[in-house]
Amino acid sequence: MTIQVNPSILSADFAHLAAELERISTADAAHVDVMDGHFVPNLTLGLPVVEALRKVSPVPLDCHLMIEAPDRWAPAYAEAGAQGVTFHAEAATAPVRLARELRAAGARAGIALRPATPLEPFVDLLGEFDMLLVMTVEPGFGGQSFLDVTLPKIRRARAAIGASGLDVRLQVDGGVSAATIERAAEAGADVFVAGSAVYGAEDAAGAVAELRRLATAACAH
Repeated sequence: MTIQVNPSILSADFAHLAAELERISTADAAHVDVMDGHFVPNLTLGLPVVEALRKVSPVPLDCHLMIEAPDRWAPAYAEAGAQGVTFHAEAATAPVRLARELRAAGARAGIALRPATPLEPFVDLLGEFDMLLVMTVEPGFGGQSFLDVTLPKIRRARAAIGASGLDVRLQVDGGVSAATIERAAEAGADVFVAGSAVYGAEDAAGAVAELRRLATAACAH
């Protein structure tokens, strides 16, 4: 299980995004939080910025859509060149159809679950997705504390993926840091979104390397 670290540019300096992407050139992808001010209260960046970032980013873009009506809007992010597009189960009307549209457009399809959203209704649909994102905070804001109450869900998700025999990545997003990543890795996560833990460090590449080392060691136990 190869560990991936995807720094969230929500914690980056928005006035210098090209330079901020260069700071994480050793990461596996840049996590792009798209918020519409409706599904979540915060408003961040949208499709035009993603299109611009795609042209300058040294790493693939991992877009996390915290938006209403992803069935309508998500395919455009795949068409814009995002390597992965993750939408929320709570917002999608037809998640299987949408996942197939994303894959047809050349992106990896992901489905995200808020902390209180049960995993079980989606276990039989795992084959339609390339990634399952278990939110470890309530979506909408950066800098929140990791919710340990999500660890049992991560464990159940890892067990379900293992039982399915499918190649589905298990991502966690929210409060991931050097102090919390080992717990999430031990529970079974293999893709880690980290915002302030990376961008708040003087050496962002060093922070990425340390997070990857901690998670890899935790998985080996």
